[in-house]
Amino acid sequence: MAGHDQAERDAFYRDPYPLYARARQAEGLTYVPEAEAWLVARDRDVREVLRRAGDFSSVNALLPDVPLSEEALGVLAGGFAPRPTVVSSDGAAHRRHRAPLNHGLSAARVADLVPYAEKCAHELVDGFAADGRAELVAAYARQLPGQVVGRLLGLDPADVPAAVHGGHRAEQLLFRPLSPAEQAAAAQDVVALQHLLDRYARDRRADPRDDLCSHLVAALAPGVAELTLEQRHELVANLQNLLIAGFLTTGALIATTLLHLLADREQWRMLCADPALVPAAVEEAARFDTAVQAFRRTTTRPLTLAGTHLPAGATLLVAYGSANRDERRHPRAAAFDVRRPEDRRHLAFGHGPHACPGSHLARAQLRLTLDLFVRTLPDLRLAGDRPPPRMRPTLIDRSPETLHVVW
Repeated sequence: MAGHDQAERDAFYRDPYPLYARARQAEGLTYVPEAEAWLVARDRDVREVLRRAGDFSSVNALLPDVPLSEEALGVLAGGFAPRPTVVSSDGAAHRRHRAPLNHGLSAARVADLVPYAEKCAHELVDGFAADGRAELVAAYARQLPGQVVGRLLGLDPADVPAAVHGGHRAEQLLFRPLSPAEQAAAAQDVVALQHLLDRYARDRRADPRDDLCSHLVAALAPGVAELTLEQRHELVANLQNLLIAGFLTTGALIATTLLHLLADREQWRMLCADPALVPAAVEEAARFDTAVQAFRRTTTRPLTLAGTHLPAGATLLVAYGSANRDERRHPRAAAFDVRRPEDRRHLAFGHGPHACPGSHLARAQLRLTLDLFVRTLPDLRLAGDRPPPRMRPTLIDRSPETLHVVW
């Protein structure tokens, strides 16, 4: 995309809410050149699309925002090729990919994981609590979910930092404008991650354990024979998707929640004064500024949505973030208020067959984070000697780029 167009896209991605508001009031759907898609902005329309998976395909849900250079493609050829995952498949294929996730991310399994998550959270906070200041994105929000999803998958803790680094580099490669040389460097890190995950898949075939990596291997490659190359491609793609989704979006939600609480000191004070508000605050934060703002869908046949006639193959940007600000569903939708009664009717974790299977785990990590921070750092506030936090130009892990705080 040309520089001017890229600037417009970045501006929209950093703050999509003004356009969302206009689109909710407009007749029919609004075409958004910055996203090259029809924006689905109203709660009722978003729900309709998500319910009708047969009419609105997820195959292209996560197309890259930027073209890959020849240099990057050459490096990626040394790794594992993309394959459909739970995010980018429909029908029977989607159900096949989702079944082991539903089992591995059940409420009971998440409950078993919470003590480990709490231990990690305490250790992270203990690491900077005496300093009087911190940058919470790097020091906490990007750390905790990586440790937790690593444990869930069954990664050796020594491998988690490299895995998380590779996941962040994959996000940069696909969704950030980089020079050809920068793309090639990012691709090298992605390939390293893929080979790490391939090693785990092959190890778990030989020696299964009670972890999600083993469950994925058993579900997607039944049997005991050595994994075929095609099975390895599929397993790496799905492990990579699960790893990145597990830490990227949860880390974003943690950082964005802390930003909104600290930007409105009254909200933070209320939460500190009454920690019983934490469960409601979790739902309000997820509704108000969700990490996954939107996914793409593609029409499978000519149809009409919200009065707009669409041909087969039309691209839609299905905006959960806009639906969550729809006044028809949420009174005072533009207000962030931790006193709002706990309400899970929002779309922060999707709806229908593609609803997020990791919602229990994301909620648990945000809840334990708020419980910990209001007890141990009640004087937490944004650092006055730093510029205001700036949101990253992305719709798949919306969050502040940095979050400098003092106490």
